[in-house]
Amino acid sequence: MDGIEADYLIIGAGAAGMAFTDELISHSDASVVMVDRRHAPGGHWNDAYPFVRLHTPSRTYGVNSRPLGNDTVDQHGPNAGYYERATAAEICDYYQRVMDEQFLPSGQVRFLNMSDYTGEGTDGHRVVSRLAGDETRVNVRRKVVDATYLETAVPATHTPAFTVDPAARLVSPNRLVNLDEAPTGYTILGSGKTAMDTCNWLLDQGVSPGKIRWVRPRDQWILDRGSLQPLEQVASVMEWLSLGLEAAAGASNVDDLFRRLEACGHLHRLDPDVEPTMFRGPILSQAERESLRQVEDVVRLGRVRYIGADRIELEQGTIPTDPRHVHIDCTAAALRDAPARPIFEPGRVTLQPVMAGFLPFSAALLGYIEATRDDDADKNRLSPPNPFPNAAADYMSNIFIMTSAQAEWAKEPDIIEWVEGARMYVSAGARNHMADPRMQAAVQRLATNTEPAMVNLHRMMSEGQPAAAGGPA
Repeated sequence: MDGIEADYLIIGAGAAGMAFTDELISHSDASVVMVDRRHAPGGHWNDAYPFVRLHTPSRTYGVNSRPLGNDTVDQHGPNAGYYERATAAEICDYYQRVMDEQFLPSGQVRFLNMSDYTGEGTDGHRVVSRLAGDETRVNVRRKVVDATYLETAVPATHTPAFTVDPAARLVSPNRLVNLDEAPTGYTILGSGKTAMDTCNWLLDQGVSPGKIRWVRPRDQWILDRGSLQPLEQVASVMEWLSLGLEAAAGASNVDDLFRRLEACGHLHRLDPDVEPTMFRGPILSQAERESLRQVEDVVRLGRVRYIGADRIELEQGTIPTDPRHVHIDCTAAALRDAPARPIFEPGRVTLQPVMAGFLPFSAALLGYIEATRDDDADKNRLSPPNPFPNAAADYMSNIFIMTSAQAEWAKEPDIIEWVEGARMYVSAGARNHMADPRMQAAVQRLATNTEPAMVNLHRMMSEGQPAAAGGPA
């Protein structure tokens, strides 16, 4: 058994692990061993369906030290008018280049790919090669960094929670590009962003809306792509945030809050007649939402229990199918539901979001904080964990925690300087756009409503308003 030493052992080379490592080695001389079970860095992007793109602009993703994309605005297609969004292939290539051209040449990082972290023994932390079976002992001088605590689940690698007859055709979205003949129809299973992407991809490929059936156990609140644009469109972000806090300041209860959020364009729904009970932070443009509304055969009979050759059994009923019908499994949970835990502990860092919806930015911030501060309590003050949302009411805690964290950052000049200069910070450069009337109105709205919004959100959360049941899509 070989032995090596490092200041940090980072488990997982996905988006969070890469962003954290980038800032850690940029602001310290720490030595790092990164371990990942996949053949290459990039985490779940190595398993993603081929037509997936980022939810957010490429500008807000990746690692802080290296641009992703060219910060261009798309002129054609469903993303026209908005900043570019990288494909899975582009992201995998990007992370490989970060590893090969930055991390490894730095001399600070060693990457153990195709390897499993198996825990700590009496003689150090153990890593086992998936190919050779060899075990490596890592003596960690400072901390183990868990970048897998909230590991993303994707359809290609998850096991469905329902049974399937061998005569039925069930595929992941990955396999749609390999179909060799048109089926009698498509049934999309799931309520999340993967199901939305799959639906829109089929429509973009010329599939008639009438050939698509969507089993949607829950409806989601949706964010608008036009409200979360950086750089020259950053006023959209400040307007969106300020309108949300204005709604929170005036709401009398949770139902009233969501009515206000919808009325001001902060959140959107697909079906005007169905109240969403789910919020996982999906981002769609108006054109994408309108496209999805073409699919009228929406089944709301609960989750799938069984798919047979001639029927689909759901929690609340049965619908017909046939052997030539293609069923598309989009039920992977994607964002893992896990309880929040302190991010910084003795000998351990557990990567979690701080800024809701922007995990790479959060992980980069955590890397900077770890590199520049010694006291774990102080680090945790600056980085309260912000769990992934599930039920609609989780929106309140996401906004409350994020706004609380930003108030703590404001007390630290170096943190403010870092945040405002961070490539991935969606509001970076906002001060340079104060001549924009939308920006001026947003700043005034924030000044008026931030404090009362926080008081009101805390009140509504303390009252324990019931939230919809959680679970996979």
